[in-house]
Amino acid sequence: MALYSIVVPVYNSEHTLETLYERLCKVFDEELQRPFELLLVDDSSKDNSWKVMQSLKERDSRVKLFQMARNFGQHPALLCGFHYVEGDFVITMDDDLQHRPEELPKMIKVMDERDDVDVILARYENRKDNIIRKFGTWVSVSATTKMLGKDPNLEITSFRLMRRFIVDAIKDTTINHPQIGNLLVSTSNRIINVDVHHDARAYGHSGYSFKALVNTLLFDITTHSALPLIIVRNIGIFTFLFSLVMGIITFIRYLSGSITVPGWTTLILVLLASSGLTLLSIGTLGEYLMHILEESKKNPHYVLRRKEL
Repeated sequence: MALYSIVVPVYNSEHTLETLYERLCKVFDEELQRPFELLLVDDSSKDNSWKVMQSLKERDSRVKLFQMARNFGQHPALLCGFHYVEGDFVITMDDDLQHRPEELPKMIKVMDERDDVDVILARYENRKDNIIRKFGTWVSVSATTKMLGKDPNLEITSFRLMRRFIVDAIKDTTINHPQIGNLLVSTSNRIINVDVHHDARAYGHSGYSFKALVNTLLFDITTHSALPLIIVRNIGIFTFLFSLVMGIITFIRYLSGSITVPGWTTLILVLLASSGLTLLSIGTLGEYLMHILEESKKNPHYVLRRKEL
């Protein structure tokens, strides 16, 4: 019988881990009656999450624990877990109980019936995120649709069911700041959504601030697309044509003697426009050069402090 590996990034979740474990056990042991392993990756939590994880490990040998040396983020934590999965299928879900374990049988049933599907992404029927998170997600989805050639109707979420070979294909990525959703879209086009219920957070608040969402979006755009460079190029073309037209008009006015203070207004406008365009171009090129520098460093995605298998 197929083994299911469930990878959960953990950050300040001492209040939800026990409930998450119990609900997963009920789903797999009682409802599905299928074997599973639970890989909990502590992303340098500041609360007692690690102690709770250790208590779960003492009760159940199917629980595997990993602790990061510092806070590397959700996606590096997932990559860490991917290196230790043993299952035929891999599930990723959050630690805050917004992803309902009770929805997994629905996703697994579809995977059993669809041999042509490699990845199932949950699509939330009644998303419980705040307005900022919803807006950030919408912008990110729109951007990745354009950049990666993704099906615009496909929603990328962190609640996933994947075949093992997909995980093996992406776990050794050398991208400096990996995004699991983007890697999946780049790896396979056999990805579908399954509608699931989405719960509100039981405790705390999301670690994704508006600033973090904006930074992630900017990184995705400048990593996967030349759109900013194309925009700057088009602005440059427009500015050149505009300057050419203004130059012709100014020259005609000069010949007709209608300019009382020759060149002053035109000079100021051209200087302001060209200076702004120059600074914009330098900033855009600098963003791309910064990404090239970061990629060349080949920094590790994560540093594992300890593990308990």
